[in-house]
Amino acid sequence: MPDTNPRYKVIIRCTECGEKYILRGTPNGEGGFDTGFKRCVCGNEKKLEMDITHE
Repeated sequence: MPDTNPRYKVIIRCTECGEKYILRGTPNGEGGFDTGFKRCVCGNEKKLEMDITHE
């Protein structure tokens, strides 16, 4: 059965504290990915590095 919403492995790293999050996400209409991630445990919401690979 074909997957209508391709899933991607999204690695998010906080540039302020170095915390790393490994999530799964789907592309959204704004050119980003929906993962449910809001902010780092240190409170950082803006300075994040993302590495995205197809699953």
